[in-house]
Amino acid sequence: MDDRTPPHPDLRDVTLQQVLEALVDPVRRSIVTQLWDATEDVKCGGFDLPVSKSTATHHFNVLREAGLIRQYYAGTSRLNSLRGDEFEAAFPGLLEAIVAADLAAA
Repeated sequence: MDDRTPPHPDLRDVTLQQVLEALVDPVRRSIVTQLWDATEDVKCGGFDLPVSKSTATHHFNVLREAGLIRQYYAGTSRLNSLRGDEFEAAFPGLLEAIVAADLAAA
């Protein structure tokens, strides 16, 4: 693992409360929804977000700490992927329901 890659929690240690608190914010739901629809991993700067870079970094950290996304470096870019299969195993149906609700509200 790259020294710059942040730690990712084992989803067995993540609580439903932590996940729901991470997903209550519309910017974080937008990140999750954009990753859900992405065909490949997305650079931090590749998201359409209405916040500053430092605020976006905070949102990525909350999502990572809640086990929703995985972050890693490719060269100088920090890439993000949804931990979809792992998350589905830990919280069946939750991610799909959240994304569907977010898309319906848009």
